[in-house]
Amino acid sequence: MNNKYSLPKDGGLSAAPAPRDIIHRCEKIRTLVYENEYRGVQYVADLIVKAIRNYDESHCSNRIYEEAQPFVLGLTTGRTPLGLYRELVARYKAGSVSFANVAVYSLDEFYPIRSTEQQSRNFRIHEDFLNHIDILAENIHIPDGTVPEERISEYCASYDHAAHDIDLMIIGMGEQGQIGFNEPGSYAKSRTRLVQLSHHSRQIQSEAFFGLENTPKMAITMGLETVMRARKIVLMAWGEEKADVVQKVVEGTVTDQVPASHLQEHPDIEVVIDENAAGRLTREQTPWLVGPCEWTPKFTRKAVVWLCGAVGKPILKLTYKDYLENSLGGLLEQGRPYDRINIDVFNDLQHTITGWPGGKPGADDSTRPVASAPYPKRVVIFSPHPDDDVISMGGTFIRLVQQGHDVHVAYQTSGDVAVHDDVVLQNIDTAREMGFADQVSAVERLIAGKKKGEPEPPGLLGLKAAIRRAEARAAVRSFGLDPDTKAHFLNLPFYETGGIKKGQLTERDIDPIVRLLREIRPHQIYAAGDLSDPHGTHRTCMEAVLGAIDVLRDDPWLRDCHMWLYRGAWQEWDIGMVDMAVPLSPDELIMKRHAIYRHLSQKDIVPFPGSDHREFWQRAEERTQHTARLYDKLGMAEYQAIEVFVRMF
Repeated sequence: MNNKYSLPKDGGLSAAPAPRDIIHRCEKIRTLVYENEYRGVQYVADLIVKAIRNYDESHCSNRIYEEAQPFVLGLTTGRTPLGLYRELVARYKAGSVSFANVAVYSLDEFYPIRSTEQQSRNFRIHEDFLNHIDILAENIHIPDGTVPEERISEYCASYDHAAHDIDLMIIGMGEQGQIGFNEPGSYAKSRTRLVQLSHHSRQIQSEAFFGLENTPKMAITMGLETVMRARKIVLMAWGEEKADVVQKVVEGTVTDQVPASHLQEHPDIEVVIDENAAGRLTREQTPWLVGPCEWTPKFTRKAVVWLCGAVGKPILKLTYKDYLENSLGGLLEQGRPYDRINIDVFNDLQHTITGWPGGKPGADDSTRPVASAPYPKRVVIFSPHPDDDVISMGGTFIRLVQQGHDVHVAYQTSGDVAVHDDVVLQNIDTAREMGFADQVSAVERLIAGKKKGEPEPPGLLGLKAAIRRAEARAAVRSFGLDPDTKAHFLNLPFYETGGIKKGQLTERDIDPIVRLLREIRPHQIYAAGDLSDPHGTHRTCMEAVLGAIDVLRDDPWLRDCHMWLYRGAWQEWDIGMVDMAVPLSPDELIMKRHAIYRHLSQKDIVPFPGSDHREFWQRAEERTQHTARLYDKLGMAEYQAIEVFVRMF
C-alpha cells in the first residue's frame, strides 16, 4: 500500500498563482513539494520512465538493440527510495517500462561486507528492486564490499572511472546532508573511495545490524565529484526528520559541513520532497514572507504565534508596528485591526486548553475542543509500540480513565526487537527464582545460537514480545485500567518479520483494526500522527489506522467519531497547529512517569536509542514542560506540563 498520510490543510499561500520567482525566491535549487511521498514518487517514476524511453528512441532506432550503449541510471539505497523502487517494479510488471537497456551504478556499500548479508547495500537493492525487473546482470554495478584492503584504492579508482557517464542520478541524503557515505567535511572534489564512518552514522545504521558492535566502521562511497558528473540529478527526501537539512541544502550556503549543499552548483538538479520534509522552507514555514496568503483562523494563529517568538512578546502585547516590521501587513489588510487580531488569537488558543479531553459532562461546550455529550465516551488509543501510549499521551490517557470514559488501548506491534538479551535472561531467572519454571539454560542456548547480523530466533522473539506485553499491561494497570478487557495486542503482520526490515502494509494489517473499531464503535480515536520516515513503524501504523477508517467510512457510528493525533517521543506539534491542549498537574506528571517506568525493558539499555540518549520518561517530561512554557510565554496560564493534539477529523 502507498504512503498517503498528510495533515489537513488550513490556510497558507493563496490558491491564486503568484509568480514563480516570488514563491521560490529563497530557494537556490528547483524544488518540487508534493502532498505526500506517494505523489512525489509518481513524479520521479514518470521522470525515470520518460528518460529511458527517450534514450531508447534516440539511441537505438537505427542500431541493433543489443549493440547500443545502455541508459545509465545512478541509484541510492536506504529507506528513501523504497517507495520509488516499488513503483518502478509495478510499472515494469504492467509493461510500461523495460530495463533491458539500462545500466545501474549504486552509490555506496558497507566495508567489509558480503553481498549475501541482508544488511549489505547489494542485497537490499536486489531484494527491493533489481530482482524484480528485466535488467541484465552485466549491467548491474554495485561497490564490492569484499575487495581485499590492499586493493581497495585501485578498485575504487576503477569504479569511479566506470561511473563517469551517468545519465540520471537518483539520490537521497542523511539528516546531516550526507550523500551516500560522504560525511560532513567531505570535499567537493572527492571521488569514489573508502571512508571511515562517523559514530553518528554507525549509530543510525546499527538498528539494521542488531547493535553498534555489529555495524561496519567503514564504507565505499561515490565521491561528491562523482555524483556531480551525472547529467541530471534528482534528490528525494521524505519525512519531517529531513526538514532541517532540506532547508540548509535548498536555501542555505554551500559548505562541506552539509555535503548535499554542493548540489546547488549542478546545472540540472531538482529536489523532490513531501510537505513534511519541506516544513522548514520559507514558503512552508513562513509563507507570508514570500507571497499572498489565505488567512484562515488557524493559519492566522500560526502567524501570530510565530510573530510572538520573533519579537519576544506575549500575544496581547503585540503592536501594529510589530506586524508591519515582520512582513505581516497582509494580515492587517484583511479588515481587522491588530488589537482585534490579538484578542481573537488569544481566545482561539485559550479555547484549545481543556482538562476534560473526553468532554465535560453537562458543561457549555460551545468553545471547548470536545463536546460534552455523549458521556461517557468510548475511546480507542492506538499505540504503535507497547509504550507509545504512556510516553506520548500518558497524562491524557490517565485523565480519560479517571473521568469515567470507556477507554481501550490497541498496541499495534509487539516491539519485540527492542528488547535486549540481558532483559530476557533476567525475566527468565526471576521466574526460576520464584519457583515457576527453569528455562534459563534453554534461553541461554537460544541467545548463544544467534548469528551476527541475522534475524533473531523466533523462540527468542516470542519471549521478548511477551515481556513487552506484560510491561504494557502493568502500565495501564497502574492507573486503574483492566488489561484483560481494555488492552488489545494486534501484532500487525508487517512488523512481525523477525528482523529490523519490516514488510509492506497489507489488508492483513488493516483487518484487525477494522474488527476492533467495529466492536467498540468509539467516539474518540487517538493515534500517533508522526510525520517522519514514511517507511518507519509509526508512519506505517498510522497508514494502517487510516486504511481501516477508509474501510469503515460508511459505518453510521463513524459520523459521531473524532480522531486526535498525538506525537511520538521526539517531536511535538507546533502551537499554531494545536486543536486540544491537556494540562497536567505535578502529581499527574508523576503518575505518567511511573506508568512509563513499568516498561523496564526500555529503561537504561534500549538497544537502538538513536542520537538522543535521554530516557523516554525524560524526553516525555521535557517535551510537555517545554510546551507548557510556550503557552505561558504567549500569555496563557502557567501549567506544569501540557500534552497537545491535532484533530484529523
